[in-house]
Amino acid sequence: MNILDTLSNLLQQTAFMSLTWGNYVMILVALLFLYLAIRKGYEPLLLVPIAFGMLLVNIYPAIIAAPSETTNGVGGLLHYFYQLDEWSILPSLIFMGVGAMTDFGPLIANPISFLMGAAAQFGIYIAYFLAIALGFNGKSAAAISIIGGADGPTSIFLASKLGQTQLLGPIAVAAYSYMSLVPIIQPPVMKLFTTEKERKIKMEQLRSVSKLEKILFPIIITIVVCMILPTTAPLVGMLMLGNLFRESGVVHQLTETASNALMYIVVILLGTSVGASTSAEAFLNVSTLKIVVLGLVAFICGTFGGVMLGKLLCHLTHGKINPLIGSAGVSAVPMAARVSQKVGAETDPTNFLLMHAMGPNVAGVIGTAVAAGTFMAIFGI
Repeated sequence: MNILDTLSNLLQQTAFMSLTWGNYVMILVALLFLYLAIRKGYEPLLLVPIAFGMLLVNIYPAIIAAPSETTNGVGGLLHYFYQLDEWSILPSLIFMGVGAMTDFGPLIANPISFLMGAAAQFGIYIAYFLAIALGFNGKSAAAISIIGGADGPTSIFLASKLGQTQLLGPIAVAAYSYMSLVPIIQPPVMKLFTTEKERKIKMEQLRSVSKLEKILFPIIITIVVCMILPTTAPLVGMLMLGNLFRESGVVHQLTETASNALMYIVVILLGTSVGASTSAEAFLNVSTLKIVVLGLVAFICGTFGGVMLGKLLCHLTHGKINPLIGSAGVSAVPMAARVSQKVGAETDPTNFLLMHAMGPNVAGVIGTAVAAGTFMAIFGI
């Protein structure tokens, strides 16, 4: 009898006895994400930890349990990772790493890129009003709409600042998923709204940018943006600090750490904790479906906005700007710029748009942070 009791207890402790159909659905979604990341190469640095966090929480929900939810008063491992998301620490550190890896030279050489980066935020504001129409309150709608910027860290940052932590998981997963699917989502929109003649436009080589310009850029942007929208300081400030590390040339160790070791540690912590926020109970509901759809609409509209401004600038400059680079105004760096290059090369293999597209691409990072700061200012955060 003791043996039977022991075996029965062991059986009761297995995950098979506690999983719901929803958990199995989420496990399948996690496996799909792992397939896309490993087999298809869609942003594996993001999708692998997110998918694995999703897998873990749907097998062992206590891995993200808060201390108040456990018998011994000690939270699950990923609960403490997740706290760093809610406190906006990990998104800000991600921005510092991005800054340390980013060359703002193409943006400095072609300041008109700022306009395309701004135009690509069009999807954010469209999604905001659609979310209001679908019944979300103002703060929830703002948090959801930032998905349109294709910027996972900013989405997490804004959701936390606006107190929308109950939506943080679906918002973050949608944002990172669409960042990963840029090569699938953007090309049809880009081809639909441009002509073959426009896609074949070859742009003049960018001017050389001096070291002084590159050093002054992060300092000036920090002063200007943070003076206008002080709430953007955690994101814009860290982005520009990382870039100043890179461009100053006097802190190689800090540049190396911010762009490599620290960046990858933060990606692991952020990715697994975001994935762990997608338990079946939290994720499989109507609100999540609305968020996923709104995120897709926002992303498509953002791509559309960037391309259409690119077309306008093409007309105004008498064919000197290829509209395809406008799509890179979403802040999925550098994937969106690579997609602009790929679509242009499909029409003309000798066309090289990558460096031109990097201007709107890095402008989009700043633009999305500014959009987040605007929403925080509106709601008095």
